Amino acid sequence: MTHPSRRRHLSRRRHLAPLLALGVTAALVPQLALQSASAAASAAEPPAHQLAPYTGQKLTWKPCAADLPATLQCATLKVPLDYRRPDGKRIDIAISRAETSVPGKRRGIMAFNPGGPGGPGLDFPDMAAKELPKQVTERYDLIGFDPRGVGESTPVTCGLGGTDLSFPRPNRSRQEFDANTAWSKKVARACRARAGGLLPHITTRNTARDMDVMRAALGEKKLSYYGLSYGSALGAAYMQLFPGRADRFVVDSAIDSRRMWRGMYRIWAPSSERAFERWAKWTAERASVYHLGGTPKRVRGAFWMLVKRAEREPIELDGVKYDGAGIRDLMRAQFVKVRQSAELVVKLKKAASGQSVPPGPAAPPAAPPGDNAAVSQWAVVCADGSDWPRDVATYRRDVVRDSARYPLYGDFVSGTSPCAYWPRAAETAGPVSNRVPSLIVQNEWDPQTPLASARSLHRDLKGSRLVTVRGGEGHSVRFYTDTRNACADRQVDAYLITGELPREDVTCQAAPDARKRLAAAPPLFGLGV
Repeated sequence: MTHPSRRRHLSRRRHLAPLLALGVTAALVPQLALQSASAAASAAEPPAHQLAPYTGQKLTWKPCAADLPATLQCATLKVPLDYRRPDGKRIDIAISRAETSVPGKRRGIMAFNPGGPGGPGLDFPDMAAKELPKQVTERYDLIGFDPRGVGESTPVTCGLGGTDLSFPRPNRSRQEFDANTAWSKKVARACRARAGGLLPHITTRNTARDMDVMRAALGEKKLSYYGLSYGSALGAAYMQLFPGRADRFVVDSAIDSRRMWRGMYRIWAPSSERAFERWAKWTAERASVYHLGGTPKRVRGAFWMLVKRAEREPIELDGVKYDGAGIRDLMRAQFVKVRQSAELVVKLKKAASGQSVPPGPAAPPAAPPGDNAAVSQWAVVCADGSDWPRDVATYRRDVVRDSARYPLYGDFVSGTSPCAYWPRAAETAGPVSNRVPSLIVQNEWDPQTPLASARSLHRDLKGSRLVTVRGGEGHSVRFYTDTRNACADRQVDAYLITGELPREDVTCQAAPDARKRLAAAPPLFGLGV
C-alpha cells in the first residue's frame, strides 16, 4: 500500500491492461430532468450567502513546482472545515490549472481525481494534457487538486510509520486476528489524539463540496470531470449533491456506492477467487510453457504448495521476502492478468528452489516519509462508511466464514480495521440515485473495482451509460495503460467533445494479444492500493 512520491506519482503508475476494441456510434442523449432525490440532497447544502466568502475568493496563481511545466499553475483555495458551520475553521485545498482551451471552442473546466482515497492530484492536468486528444483539451482548462487532508492541502497525520501503515492484513490464525485488533486500536487512538478535530470532516461529500467551491471560485457555472477508481465515488457524490452544476462526467473503474466502504474491500475476496479460477484454467491450457500443471486443479495445487513453502521459510524475489500471506497479497491483484501472473508464479517457484531468477522491473520510487497517504485514506473510508461494525465479535465471525469461502483473500478483508474505533463522522457517504448524464468505463477483469461494482453504480446513476471492455485486465481503462483501448477511447472522447452519450450501453473487446504487452507495475490508487 505504498504511495508514490509527491511529484512523481503519475509516472510510476503508467501500466495496466492494454486494450484495443471495436467502435460503436454514439447518439445524443438529451439532458434529463433533475430528480427529487438529487434535489433533496442539494437542499441540505448551506445557502449561497453563507458560502459567498469562499465561492467569491480571488485565487493567486503561481508555478507549481520546478520539475513541472510552467504552464501548470497552482493556487490555494480556502474552504470550510465543516460545511454545517461555514463561519468556523477554514482549511486549504491545493489546486492546479493547465489552461489548454482555445477561444471560440472553450466549453469550461474539467477536474480530475486519480483515485485513492488519498491520491494527490495536483500534477494530473500535466499528464492529461499530453494524453487526451487535442479535440478534447482545446475545449477545457484542466484542473487538478489534492483533496482535503491530502498532500499540499491541509494534511492529516497521526504520527505513525513503518508497519503501522500496512492494510489490509492477514487474519488466518487467532493470533493474527488478535494482533490486528490491537493494531486497529493503536492506529485509531493515535489518530484521535493527533487529528481528532479533522477526521470527522474528511469525507467524500465534503470533498465534493470543495469541488463546487473550486468551480465557483474559478468563475464557472458548471464542472466537467474525469474520476478514476475512488474518483468515481467522488464524481457520483458531486452529481448527487449538485446535479444542476455537473456538466460532462466520466468515471473510470467504478466504486459501488452501496458498498462504501467495508463492502468494497470485502468484494475483493470473491472477485479474487473468480480471477484465480480463470487464471488456473488459462495456465493449465499452457502446461508446456509454464509447467504448473495440466489441469486447473493441479495449477491451483502448485500455487498453494508455494504458499505453504513460504509459510515455512519466506521466498526472496527481487530483494523482497514473501511469506505465505505476502504471496497471497501479492498475487491477489495480479491474477486478473493471466500471462503476467503465470510468469510471476514461475519466478517465485524458481526462487523457492534456489534457482537464479532474472531481475524484474525496477522498483518504483519510495513513498515519501510520513503517514499522510495511509491516514487520509483511512479518514475517508472510516468516515464515509456506515457498515463498519463496532464489535470485534462480528469481525471474528466474518473472518472465519470468509476464510473458508475465499481462502485466497477472505481473511485479509474481513478482519478488524481502525474504522472499528474511529471517531464518528459528521455524515456518511450513503448511496447515490440520480439521472445526471454520465459515462462509466470499466474493464471486465479489474482487481480493485470489479465489474459488479460498476454495474451497480450504473443502476444508481440512471442517466449513465456503461462502456465495458470485455476481456480487459487491470485497474483503469483510459489512463495508466500500456496499450489504449480504441473503442473505449472513442466513447470517452466523443462524449467529452460533443456531450453525446451512446444511445445504449457499449461492449468493447480487448485485443487478443493485449496480455502479452502488460507491464509489471504497482496498482493504481484505488481502495488502499
